[in-house]
Amino acid sequence: QALTRDEFTLYFQPIVNLGSGEVSAAEALLRWNPSAGSIGPDRFIPVAEETGLIVPIGEWVIRNACRERQKWAVLGITQPRMVVNISARQFAQKNLVATVGRMLQEVDLSPEHLGIEITESLLMERPEDTIRALNAFSNMGVQISVDDFGTGYSSLSYLKRFPLDKLKVDRSFVRDIATDPDDAAIVTAIIAMAHSLNIKVVAEGVETEQQLEFLRSRGCDEYQGYYFSRPMPSAEFIVKLSNLPS
Repeated sequence: QALTRDEFTLYFQPIVNLGSGEVSAAEALLRWNPSAGSIGPDRFIPVAEETGLIVPIGEWVIRNACRERQKWAVLGITQPRMVVNISARQFAQKNLVATVGRMLQEVDLSPEHLGIEITESLLMERPEDTIRALNAFSNMGVQISVDDFGTGYSSLSYLKRFPLDKLKVDRSFVRDIATDPDDAAIVTAIIAMAHSLNIKVVAEGVETEQQLEFLRSRGCDEYQGYYFSRPMPSAEFIVKLSNLPS
């Protein structure tokens, strides 16, 4: 009913380049706002996954995120890249790559303006099938990120075979990096490993100056979190971009 009643909307959280301060990407995040009041994604996404409704909902997200990015292009906004999350159920669809390609054509959006995020655990569910699908996305020009890295059990022997552009360090490691030596060591090791594989690193959940300075000192490439901005509607996102120093 939420789909048919048009109760979904997208918010966007900036992903920021640590070196330049530029917004390099925008992560599209789904929100549900029925007439009775908003419902958090932590409540409805698991139900959508269980019922299989995450597939049509996920397609709605991709299509509308692409449309929004094309609107930004019309306004002369060349950056950032639009990033969408792909669920395990979606990724299992045989026609996913073709579906995404068709959506890009529908809105006349270049694949270079789109990025996908998959979880670390999804990488290892069917690694050979995953490699084929990710290679198809990569050959198309779509950027590939692994979300929540460090919380799953990915095999390093497989990791080097995936055409990955970015690893996103889970917020559970970032939260105490300024005070917890173990978290600091883990994040430092992830950054070093990723860079040795020519993969960029994004830190999630950055909320303090101390966290940011630690990440900068370790050579982290990008970050997102409340320190820079909460997720926001498209109109607010555009205003924030226009107010950034050039």
